[in-house]
Amino acid sequence: MSNLSLVIAATAGSVAVIAGAALPRRTRVWAVVLSTWASCAAALTGSLIVLHTGRPMVLSSSQILPLTGVHMVLDPLGAVFVVITAVVAIASTLYWIGYAGHGLSTRTAAASLPLFILSMLLLPAAGSVATFLVLWELMAVTSLILVLGDQHERAETRSAGQWYAVMTHVGAAAILLALVLLSAHSGGQTFAAIRVHAHHLSPALRNTAFLLAVIGFGSKAGAVPFHVWLPKAHPEAPSPVSALLSGAMVNLGIYGIVLVGDRLLGGGPVWWWLVVMALGIASALFGALHAATSTDLKRLLAYSTADNMGLVLIGLGASGMFAATGHRTTATVAMVAALLLVVNHAAFKGSLFLSAGSVQVATGVRDLDQLGGLMTRMPITGAIFLVGALSIAALPPLNGFVSEWLLFQSLLHGLPTSSTAVAIAVPLGVAALALTGGLTLAAFVKATGVGFLGRPRSPEATAAHEVPRTMQIGTGLLAVACVALGVAPFIVLPALGRASQIAIPGTSASVLRGSKYLHVAGLQGVLAPALLAASLVLAAVVVVAVRRLVHRRSMLTPSLRRAEPWGSGRELQTARMQYTATSFAEPLQRVFDDVVHPDRDVDVDHVVESRYYFERISVRTSIGDIIENKLYRPAIRAVRWWGRQARHLQNGSVHRYLAYGFVALVLVLVVIT
Repeated sequence: MSNLSLVIAATAGSVAVIAGAALPRRTRVWAVVLSTWASCAAALTGSLIVLHTGRPMVLSSSQILPLTGVHMVLDPLGAVFVVITAVVAIASTLYWIGYAGHGLSTRTAAASLPLFILSMLLLPAAGSVATFLVLWELMAVTSLILVLGDQHERAETRSAGQWYAVMTHVGAAAILLALVLLSAHSGGQTFAAIRVHAHHLSPALRNTAFLLAVIGFGSKAGAVPFHVWLPKAHPEAPSPVSALLSGAMVNLGIYGIVLVGDRLLGGGPVWWWLVVMALGIASALFGALHAATSTDLKRLLAYSTADNMGLVLIGLGASGMFAATGHRTTATVAMVAALLLVVNHAAFKGSLFLSAGSVQVATGVRDLDQLGGLMTRMPITGAIFLVGALSIAALPPLNGFVSEWLLFQSLLHGLPTSSTAVAIAVPLGVAALALTGGLTLAAFVKATGVGFLGRPRSPEATAAHEVPRTMQIGTGLLAVACVALGVAPFIVLPALGRASQIAIPGTSASVLRGSKYLHVAGLQGVLAPALLAASLVLAAVVVVAVRRLVHRRSMLTPSLRRAEPWGSGRELQTARMQYTATSFAEPLQRVFDDVVHPDRDVDVDHVVESRYYFERISVRTSIGDIIENKLYRPAIRAVRWWGRQARHLQNGSVHRYLAYGFVALVLVLVVIT
């Protein structure tokens, strides 16, 4: 197949980088956006052709990278991730046109943004170790520059940048070691050569490479306990960058796990996938709980990214376990469910992060305790955020419901099984999925109800206004995708079936079929998304009609008194009478107190005339990350202690340095002999 689309995508992306670095400010943003759209359109076109035909796209050149050259192979599995990245990038850059006055307008940012997008577009097409690692490092460096953005002088942003830089490069080191081990023992550094020799590798080498890949790619996907960069970098990054990080970049961590575990190594024993599923369960529960108790809007969305990636890892783990035990149809359904979760997460999380950015632009704050009343002041942004919130809560007829329904179907039909490990893991996955759904619903009821409904709780919220039209359209594109994928998931399921066939060879790509009813081959589950949507719309119309009828009758009865909703019949309703985000989450904090470990600070101001009377009592609750505090902080302190001790080795004495050299030489001779 022609590789012209890859060439055009790379060329247009390079033009966008040059435009961002060279053009003056008044033309820089539009030139970068148009060139980036051309790059995304070319990559999107080529990926759709690959998904339609099932034939890979190949591009090789020996003149770009020294010694190794560049080798690109875009198959249906990689094409799915390219399509996701292209769609999120188009929406985010359109949003950036109106957002540029608030950030990302410098030459460095304008050049880094298209380079970041280009690296993510090309990464799933990498066909060799060298090409993959170069693109991966390029993605990591440009994303770090964008996280720091225009706020590098803020202490919180610098701290987030440090955490992100360390975690992403530790993960990159693990990925490098895993791929180098595989290529060194396979006689070549192309992925095709590794696949051919994978079954001849020793079990110890295969296990080591897989675990290193899970650590490296899991850190990029935000899997617990490698997630600590995520709730720091996402809130501090500019909103278009946050949408790209959560809607596109974390997906490539999932792609890496599938690439190494399924594509290169051809699957593995059950315990491999038990590890993946355990990471998924921990990530889903931990992320959902922290999202439900967070009051910072962007931090809430960041933790929900860990939650959703946890669900994807549960699907990948279940798929690997079912394939290892011979249940290949169920394994394919689980893989399709995981990929559909990735697609849907990109749509609703991209729209939610862009909506949160609109709120921050309009109000200057992102603390839910200071918001409120935004639905009347920012109706378009509020409606888009509501669509994203309903989608991520997996409520029909939006896209989150279909993917979680498929995941439930694959898990529930994975039993009975002869494997004891699978028989234990599957019910745990079902329980985690159910509990995560409840916590996610609570988190976004809080975010929508407290942040957008009720009365404003601060002057900033009172003065809020709608953002520029391009920001609304960019956000709305992803909200429309949430509705379309929920009502008609059949538009992407055939492509996901072909991608799953690449990940799990020997299975049928038509395991999911139907145009009106969604039939799962070999299972009893049937779903009619369009019929379900029509029923809900009809029910909503009936409710509105009945409400209007009752309202007309009440107007004819002057003895009836009208009051505001949720006002408990009071004539006067103020913002102080409403729930805040902190008070809404307090019951969950009490239930999970041993997990979240909230810090409570009480300030008491006494009346000047008497210390026995209180003028004001302030209660502040903050929730830290227990994994960061119990695991990473002690490790950082230990490294710093060793660093201080190492300074004593350098005292300027030549005699001591010669002694060090002599000891090192003796040790080398001992090891060699």
